[in-house]
Amino acid sequence: MAASTTSAAPSLTSPVGVIAGGGAMPFAVADSLVARGITPVLFALRGACDPARAQRFRHRWISVGQLGRATRLFRDEGCRDLIFIGTLVRPALSEIRLDWGTLRLLGHVVRAFRGGDDHLLSSVGRILEQQGFRMVGIKDVAPDLLMPEGTITRAVPDGRALADIARGRGVLDALGPFDIGQAAVVIDGHVVAVEDIEGTDGLLARVARLRAEGRIRAKAGRGVLVKAPKSRQDLRFDLPTIGPRTVEGAAAAGIAGIAVIAGNTLAAEPQALIETADAKQLFVIGLAG
Repeated sequence: MAASTTSAAPSLTSPVGVIAGGGAMPFAVADSLVARGITPVLFALRGACDPARAQRFRHRWISVGQLGRATRLFRDEGCRDLIFIGTLVRPALSEIRLDWGTLRLLGHVVRAFRGGDDHLLSSVGRILEQQGFRMVGIKDVAPDLLMPEGTITRAVPDGRALADIARGRGVLDALGPFDIGQAAVVIDGHVVAVEDIEGTDGLLARVARLRAEGRIRAKAGRGVLVKAPKSRQDLRFDLPTIGPRTVEGAAAAGIAGIAVIAGNTLAAEPQALIETADAKQLFVIGLAG
């Protein structure tokens, strides 16, 4: 089972610090906080967060490797509660310019980089908690962005698709302890691809390429993308995410739909996601955990 957040719906202290990577999710989280009367402060990661979209919110810029500067800014802005959200290309330790605050914690930082992405994020989270901050998860700050249970599209999975979904869940359960990826594509019971460092977009592009090369012979409109958190994953960090681009990639890959774990998957731009899936005649379903 994936690990839960440290507390059940903790009472958030405003403002909440949003450590913002790439993509739409940091801004969706910030909007959700604003709607609940909580002030977000974006700590935008250089090279990842969209500068134009960050301008809509109170924000400060930070860089990977600058834990000293980051913790000082968190305190300056009065942020006790912090959340990681958004995409980030994992840098090599040798590529990071460390500040003095990070150098003082170098042993912890080196150990954080010895493992997969979930280990890295969890380790950095623990370092910040040791500095007096509280790491919270999407369930705490923006529960409205989580995928609900059931089919949210006009198309629904048939019996063959349900069998592929079951096979995909089994594969991800088996791979979870190795911190490899959060997604797999299964077509007619065959596991044709598993997510790697390229992420879900790369996974779907690979399936589309295999189909174009004739390596996948099943007719278009069969098969499923299955996404699930890794076993023992700290669900405050790096939850599986789907959005309109995921649907576009699934359509290009020629599969029938997308299945994710309800309550443990982020739905970026949910209305656009549904509209895109309906236009492409794909199903999107939230599975009971």
